[in-house]
Amino acid sequence: MKKEFNDTGTCIASGHYMVDTSNKIAESLDLINRGKYFIINRPRQYGKTTTLYLLEEKLKKLDDYLPIKISFEGIGDTAFRSQEEFCPFFLEYLAEEFYVKKLGLSSIFTSRITNGMTNFKALSSAITDICTELGKKVVLMIDEVDKSSNNQLFLHFLGMLRDKYLKTSEGRDTSFYSVVLAGVHDVKTLKLKLRPDEEAKYNSPWNIAVDYKVDLSFSAKEIETMLTDFVNCTKTEMNIPQIAEELFFYTNGYPYFVSKLCKIIDEEIKPEKWEKEVVVEAIKILMVTKNNTNFDNVIKNLENNPGLSNLVEKIILGNAEISYDPSIPLVNLGEIHGILTCSNKNKVKIFNKIIEEKISNYLIGKIETEGRSVNTTQSIHLKPDGRLDMKKVLLKFQEVIEEKYSKSDLMKSSEFLENDLRMLFLVFLKPIINGTGFSFKEAQTSAERRLDVVVLFNDEKFIVELKMWYGEEYHLQGIEQIKDYMQREHCQEGYMIVMSKKLDKKFISTDENGIFTIWL
Repeated sequence: MKKEFNDTGTCIASGHYMVDTSNKIAESLDLINRGKYFIINRPRQYGKTTTLYLLEEKLKKLDDYLPIKISFEGIGDTAFRSQEEFCPFFLEYLAEEFYVKKLGLSSIFTSRITNGMTNFKALSSAITDICTELGKKVVLMIDEVDKSSNNQLFLHFLGMLRDKYLKTSEGRDTSFYSVVLAGVHDVKTLKLKLRPDEEAKYNSPWNIAVDYKVDLSFSAKEIETMLTDFVNCTKTEMNIPQIAEELFFYTNGYPYFVSKLCKIIDEEIKPEKWEKEVVVEAIKILMVTKNNTNFDNVIKNLENNPGLSNLVEKIILGNAEISYDPSIPLVNLGEIHGILTCSNKNKVKIFNKIIEEKISNYLIGKIETEGRSVNTTQSIHLKPDGRLDMKKVLLKFQEVIEEKYSKSDLMKSSEFLENDLRMLFLVFLKPIINGTGFSFKEAQTSAERRLDVVVLFNDEKFIVELKMWYGEEYHLQGIEQIKDYMQREHCQEGYMIVMSKKLDKKFISTDENGIFTIWL
């Protein structure tokens, strides 16, 4: 069987090029060995199902363990309507898993399923009998736990497991040795009403669970292991560490995007040699791919949560810097759905550059449909050889700002740059680079400012910094910062948009020391 990069479902080593996650699995197994209950809550397509599969495979090889893995995905709403329907369903589900494993234990289940299995007390008793009779450490793993259509019933089920866990630790019951749940949401945050008529008092039935701190994202070194597997199988030429770093740079280790980009390169671009440029080419293809469920989920969650959408817009199109605090509801919501994360400076940022570009296109599309866009075309900003003429782009942008805003009170406000100028520039830029390039924000190494926009167009990178005029000394510092970045990224030219209230600095352009600057 020929191997391939997998971007859907469970990854299987025999058929897929895979990252070596043995360290992550070992950390997870350590929790199971210690009899812990925990939930793997990560965004969609983040490797949760594959992690459960690999854990199950490891446990199968241990004589004293018996792993049972089920999923709540695709089972419909009927099973969650009531205890009378859920309890026999759950036991039947377990019986099927035992049958698949050919353990010859169906008789343990049949009498209990047909004998008044109508409530959680009966189910609890059945679990006690089964775990006692098996005489092994039974590990229950449930995937897609947040697919339950009845939160209260599911939480009562968790409450039953919690009660058994506590009694077992006291020697008064026998239950699953470890329970591992997997889903997008952390069920520890779901609350159970103590009584049906009680509105104010809530309690979590899953406070027995330990935090799952295993990092399921891929580091550049881990990505190298998958690329090495690919090279060994195909003999494709590539600088493995360089390509791994490039993949990590754009994906921030999000498992789905790492595999998806590799799949596009391997199956659609098909280069004889993998260079850094093919990663950018794969991102361009990904951006215009229809029916991408990951992108669809991101946009759906923004549309369904106006507060989150506003926050994301401020981060991408504005200049919002928000201290990272996962207890902030909108920040937590953004993390749950793989949209937001914490930067190395403890600030909230968009998870990776691919998601940032997709959301940026979405937000700018909304602005365009509202009639707030600036009409512009790509062709007049290109050089004869098809390369982007960034000087023309900036001069045209300067012309638009002078024409539309020079007499506006906005230009007199120091908040104009922070709140509006970046958005206007990105809205102006998108039609020019659309389909051929993309842009993203890049962090600045200096604490003073950050580079605002990096534009990729074909195989060229353009650095554009937007800033206020705070005097000559500060301006010279900014020039040194952009020069440093140009050197690290091997760029011959840099670009600046400087907003100044000085009359002699307005609406002129300068081209010095390899930096082209327009003044507004």
